[in-house]
Amino acid sequence: MALRSAPFLLLVLVAVALRESCFGASSHSLKFFSTGISEPSQGLHHFVIVGYVDDQLFGSYDSHSQRMKPRVSWMEKVRKEAPEYWDSYTGIFRSQEKQFIISIETVRIRYNQSEGLHTWQNTYGCELRRDGSKGGFEQYGYEGRTFITFDKETLTWVAPVPQAQITQRKWDAIPGWNQRNKDYLEEICIECLKKYLSYGKETLLRRETPKVTVSSRMEVEDGMETHVCRVHGFYPREIDASWTRDGEVWEEDTLHESVAPNADGTYHYWISVKIDPKERDRYRCHVEHDSLQEPLDLELKEPTDSKSNLGLIIGCVVAALVLVGVIAGILLVFLKRRQDGYKAMPTSDKGSNSSGQGSIQTV
Repeated sequence: MALRSAPFLLLVLVAVALRESCFGASSHSLKFFSTGISEPSQGLHHFVIVGYVDDQLFGSYDSHSQRMKPRVSWMEKVRKEAPEYWDSYTGIFRSQEKQFIISIETVRIRYNQSEGLHTWQNTYGCELRRDGSKGGFEQYGYEGRTFITFDKETLTWVAPVPQAQITQRKWDAIPGWNQRNKDYLEEICIECLKKYLSYGKETLLRRETPKVTVSSRMEVEDGMETHVCRVHGFYPREIDASWTRDGEVWEEDTLHESVAPNADGTYHYWISVKIDPKERDRYRCHVEHDSLQEPLDLELKEPTDSKSNLGLIIGCVVAALVLVGVIAGILLVFLKRRQDGYKAMPTSDKGSNSSGQGSIQTV
């Protein structure tokens, strides 16, 4: 489906970046996301590339500026060690932009589509996992759907749609190209990732300890209890939070929220469980994170008694009704005195009706 506006395009890029940053078990990742648009309207760039280290945007290129630019202060350190860095990437991305324009037109013809707004996307990158293993990926998409992907283990391209089979045969036939792609993903990309992590270590390698709280409530309709474990303010993003019963992970009757960012760059997460109150002592909220020396296990709290809540609510309602009655009584006395005052005024019937009737209509 073609994108219709620049803000939507940027939101898609960010959403894809955040989604990709949490797949697998990677500890750190370097990823690039490119999007080309066949017919840019006013204010809509027809080619954009963004680069991410973990979930942080560090650089971008677009067809308007024609330059690769840093987006975080720590990437300025590159100028000192490699002054040609930004010019080199600018040249590479300008070349990619030209290739994208040609590719969009070629794929459009294969799908037998008319001219108009169409998109061609590419994403590639690498990851360095906690256990020291490495990962890498590359894939292309057309109109938001996967077009072709690179399998670095078999050194071949995989075509999930018929329109991509021509591209698959063409790319697999280029001597040494697939091997060079694998070398980049497993070696060069990893070295760049390590370099970037050293530049931004104050931000990317920091540790923020999660704040964990447990809240509870009684479900009046079935007598069950719902307990919510909230984990807030942690960094890095990777976290293991779960409900346990008798020390074992418990997934039955649980709900999970996706890990989401906070405004200060940290993250938050919650997980709920519905249990029989008679078994409350068997459950714990279990949290593991790189910032913690030992895992946290929080006991469940007894919910506030529902009958007490009901009594409190009834009391508040009764008090409110009494207050309304008092106010109504005061208003009646006030209005009666005001009407008596109108009757005593030495004025004509026309003036009296005009003044009194007008006040009633306004209220």
